[in-house]
Amino acid sequence: MVVYHGSNLAVEVPRLITPTRALDFGSGFYTTLNLEQAKIFAGNVVARNDGKGKPTVSYYETDYDEISRGLAVLKFDAPDERWLDFVYACRMAKYTGERFDVVLGPVANDTVYRVFRQYEDGDIDRETTIKKLKIAKLYNQMVFCTEKAISKLRFIKSEVIVNG
Repeated sequence: MVVYHGSNLAVEVPRLITPTRALDFGSGFYTTLNLEQAKIFAGNVVARNDGKGKPTVSYYETDYDEISRGLAVLKFDAPDERWLDFVYACRMAKYTGERFDVVLGPVANDTVYRVFRQYEDGDIDRETTIKKLKIAKLYNQMVFCTEKAISKLRFIKSEVIVNG
């Protein structure tokens, strides 16, 4: 399978970095199975870095069957209660459960962040939160959380994204 990483530069050698903000699945090297999503993320990274760099998508090949057999994988097929609990705990820096090599599942996009904020503030309950999340357009993300997991990525190429 091919996965993509959007950034402000080519990333030939993926590495684990500690994020400056809480992310959906905690620390790790974030990829997606959706090229268009990676392009959007690349533009967002450039914007967050005050225009430094160029929106760039790096392509990697990985074998999901091999990963599933040899690594600790957590997979979410939908934004359900289990996903909500995990993402909420990661975003609040309160996750203390099992550590995984790879986590795969939906991305909490801007709409989802608003729903999370309502949930965090106690304005909506779990059931309403799940209902709202199920109608949001969610992309996917595959996060490589350990060096062992990152070793399963093989760089293919990178390309600068040109608008228009």
